[in-house]
Amino acid sequence: MGEERATVLQSESLLVREGAGENSSSVTTTLVLSTFVAASISFGVGYIAGYTSPTQSVIMEDLGLSIAEFSLFGSLLNLGSILGALVSGKTVDLLGRKGTMWVLYIFYIVGWLAIAFAKVPWLLDVGRLLLGFSNGIAGYLLPVYLAEITPKNLRGRFTAGVQMMAILGLSTMYIVGPFINWRILALIGIIPSLVQLPLLIYIPESPRWLVNVGREEEFETVLRSLRGKKANVFEEAASIKDYTDSLKRLSGGGMLDLFQPKYYHSLIIGIGLKVLQHSGGSNAYTYYSGVIFTSAGLSKYVGLSTLAVIQMITAIVGASLIDKFGRRALLLVSSAGLCFGSFLTGISFLLQGHHLWSEEARILALISIWM
Repeated sequence: MGEERATVLQSESLLVREGAGENSSSVTTTLVLSTFVAASISFGVGYIAGYTSPTQSVIMEDLGLSIAEFSLFGSLLNLGSILGALVSGKTVDLLGRKGTMWVLYIFYIVGWLAIAFAKVPWLLDVGRLLLGFSNGIAGYLLPVYLAEITPKNLRGRFTAGVQMMAILGLSTMYIVGPFINWRILALIGIIPSLVQLPLLIYIPESPRWLVNVGREEEFETVLRSLRGKKANVFEEAASIKDYTDSLKRLSGGGMLDLFQPKYYHSLIIGIGLKVLQHSGGSNAYTYYSGVIFTSAGLSKYVGLSTLAVIQMITAIVGASLIDKFGRRALLLVSSAGLCFGSFLTGISFLLQGHHLWSEEARILALISIWM
């Protein structure tokens, strides 16, 4: 027990040393290109999430889908994401971060093509499932890759910028989606992958992964390209190697080790947060806000456009406040806003169902979705 604790403390000290050695790192062309590829994937993730919102009525009409069939189409994104998340860790470690991006590129293109040329519901569903599977892997891949290629003094800004691209992708779908044919929208969804493709040839693999698989000569070359030719990377390289060796000594356990009593508190918090996020109605608003606006007697075009603007503003404000107020405070505020917004949506439809304050109920529905 004492040896294990000593090893853990050694690993923590190596992390501190590694961070200290990164503070003087600057932005390089390789780092910018690598982050741009990650941002393109993130944009595609948001674009996929918002696809069903402006297209529901036209897809149902063109393919003769029922509400239940379209609901299945929308929810398959979540099922695919679950499946992708289950294999994401093994996939990223086996193929590498860059290798996994090549796989995502294929899945994204095949998924969007299946939707764009779908003549029957099952092909539509297959495309949605493939896109969800890709999003599930990307949700693990992107933060890992960014954390491993960026120096500590730039990590927060680069990560926040990539996360903002997901909001931008979602907002883009809300703004342009109502005005473009749903099949053309699906073909447009391939563009982020096409942008990513030529750049994948030039961006490097993660330095940490290269060390982990024993490609140390390539590791030093990659690290120098990310930090700049004039940067002193010897201390950081030594820290990464020592830290990787320490992790290998501690990584003898399996998945079941997570369910030990000492991890219960962390597991409950982590799983509880994800359950709260998805059961609070956020996905329903993301996937079906267009039909919610229409059902409330509002213009889908106006509603989705204003929602896109609100999302961008709140994302920028949240990113600027997170370091000042902390994650927990913003999480509590956003969760409370989501619950209150869902309550107001229900109230607005209840009032309209009883033909009470119809005009006020429409405005209430609009405000509730903004929240």
